[in-house]
Amino acid sequence: MAAARPKEIFLLTPGPLTTSKATRTAMMRDWGSRDTDFRDLTQRVRARLVALVHGQGSHVAVPLQGSGTFAVEAMIGTFVPKSGKLLILVNGAYGQRMVKICQVAGRAHAVIETAEDVPASAQQVEAALGADPAITHVAVIHCETTSGIINPLAEIAAVVERHGRALLVDSMSAFGAVEIDARRIRFDALAASSNKCIEGVPGIGFVICRTTALDKTAGNAHALSLDLHDQRIYMEKSGQQWRFTPPTHVLAAFDAALDQHESEGGVKGRNARYARNCKILVDGMRSLGFVTLLPDHLQAPIIVTFHQPADPRFHFETFYNSLAAHGYVIYPGKLTKADSFRIGCIGQVHEAQMTGLLDAVKTCLRDMGVTETGPAKRAA
Repeated sequence: MAAARPKEIFLLTPGPLTTSKATRTAMMRDWGSRDTDFRDLTQRVRARLVALVHGQGSHVAVPLQGSGTFAVEAMIGTFVPKSGKLLILVNGAYGQRMVKICQVAGRAHAVIETAEDVPASAQQVEAALGADPAITHVAVIHCETTSGIINPLAEIAAVVERHGRALLVDSMSAFGAVEIDARRIRFDALAASSNKCIEGVPGIGFVICRTTALDKTAGNAHALSLDLHDQRIYMEKSGQQWRFTPPTHVLAAFDAALDQHESEGGVKGRNARYARNCKILVDGMRSLGFVTLLPDHLQAPIIVTFHQPADPRFHFETFYNSLAAHGYVIYPGKLTKADSFRIGCIGQVHEAQMTGLLDAVKTCLRDMGVTETGPAKRAA
């Protein structure tokens, strides 16, 4: 029989993640989807999202019911026409997911793939765009959650703009904690969701779109419910705002989370707390002998990937369940090249929770009898 978990659980995952009481409390009332107050709520959240990328006057936020993947699929299907071709920069599972989306949606695509611990290359994008005039759009993951690596968005955006192509960004794990300035980084669309660095609850994906680019996408979408052009037109011309049943309680929680994000100092304040969490985590785990996948200069303060110990007494399932029994939920790894696990630094967690996790890790290792926490040596 599994050990009972404590009442207070901290989700050290990339989402869903630990939310504040204020965010959860915001879901305690019901909303009429046609009521003025809910329409005002929708407009307010949309405006706040645009302001976070300094896109007032040039961009518009289009929310969708569903997860972040819904938003990414809507972005690709709406912005890449059936006659277009998407260049996808892949260095993890979420880049691969974009490839699968293109396959399902019937969009022509090309791939530049680097290893999971190697950032996407602006130089490779330069070469690909010069060699293939059929490429109309480029897609990049801002922070690849597979590893926690941060990709060089500004450098890639500059190359794409210079070649006159359009940039699509999956900023799921970075939006709200890593600065993105639409006045300096040109993108046609950027997708994220409610339950990442803004610290809302799951249920809303959104795409921040360059208005002039979105205006040209009518008829592109491969799915009715994922048509961002249609969703935007309906939101701005209809009294109901949302085309289909809106996630009313999720939106209210998202608005409350945006209040807290602003009170913490916006993107800079949120980044500073996550960076402190990340440093405590990485320093503490390294002191126990664990090895991170990434060097510090490639590590975003979002989620950290650790190699699993080679010690035969280490079993991830036991480790996971033991940490959960102490109140800390982590994530298994997604690497193709090595056994690993991931620990998030985001959500309503602070220094006390990170040090508490490290204490729990020590206890788990002792209970398993693990004395060697380094990874297996690679063959020469």
